[in-house]
Amino acid sequence: MADHPPVHQLSGPNRLEPSGQNRRVDGVLSLTFGVNAQGLTCLREQSHRPPLQVVRAFRQPDGGVLTHLHNVSGGVLGGDRLTQEFTLDAGAQVQLTTTSATRIYRAREGDAEALQTTRIQVGPNGILEYLPDTTIPFGGARYRQDTTIDLSDNAGLFWWETLAPGRAAQGEIFAYESVILRAAIRANGREIAAEHLRLEPARAPLASSARLGPYRYFTTFYACRVGATVSQLRQLETDLHEIAASRTPPGVDVWGVSTLSAHGVCIRGLSVRGLHIAADLYAFWDCARRALYGAGAVAPRKIN
Repeated sequence: MADHPPVHQLSGPNRLEPSGQNRRVDGVLSLTFGVNAQGLTCLREQSHRPPLQVVRAFRQPDGGVLTHLHNVSGGVLGGDRLTQEFTLDAGAQVQLTTTSATRIYRAREGDAEALQTTRIQVGPNGILEYLPDTTIPFGGARYRQDTTIDLSDNAGLFWWETLAPGRAAQGEIFAYESVILRAAIRANGREIAAEHLRLEPARAPLASSARLGPYRYFTTFYACRVGATVSQLRQLETDLHEIAASRTPPGVDVWGVSTLSAHGVCIRGLSVRGLHIAADLYAFWDCARRALYGAGAVAPRKIN
């Protein structure tokens, strides 16, 4: 078990009730990871306002830590404002994952869209593996997610996200109102990746051949190391292409790989059923980690 950090319960109410609007959650989670005198990563400080929290950091075999991110309310409701801030000091090695899929519930009349903002800073020689479970927007959901990641010298990032079409068993395929995903990755202040995805199925049907066509799930995986050479990244792109070709069932899944402008690669996937996404992401992650760090991936305990 890793060192126990001080825990700060942020002051102020976690629910706000503006006039004429439904109640909303205003949750905050701030985590700072450092390296102790023994050279091991520790969760140095944490602050939270429900429903966001963590319990503790678990020691990893390589000296890093694994931390599970909890939303104790069970999901994200209309109007919620959730803010996550993760800071890795120099040399910290951190794996962050969720305890289950992120469920985005139907927005009630009068609710604003739900918003989750995540800001991440990875210090020199740090490594962050940010591996959340699938995001599932329910019918009638309105959700926006803004993520900003700043990488310092020789910092590493392995980050994936997967979006489901909704609750298939309830007939809610693409029944959400809107999902907006915005992300930026910077290396030493230079932007190396940027995304702005706005999905509104009622206005622009996602089953159109101009959009997802027959596919229902899509996922993105970034593997970065600041300072990686062009030859390293080109070889990694080739290796990942080979894995993608060997793991793609014809007509079921499709994967694509490309290098970023510098320091990393991006992998995108589409799937009809989503059954193979987790295993495929692990294969890509393991390959990228070996190429960039000379050691394979260690899956979070929940999926071991």
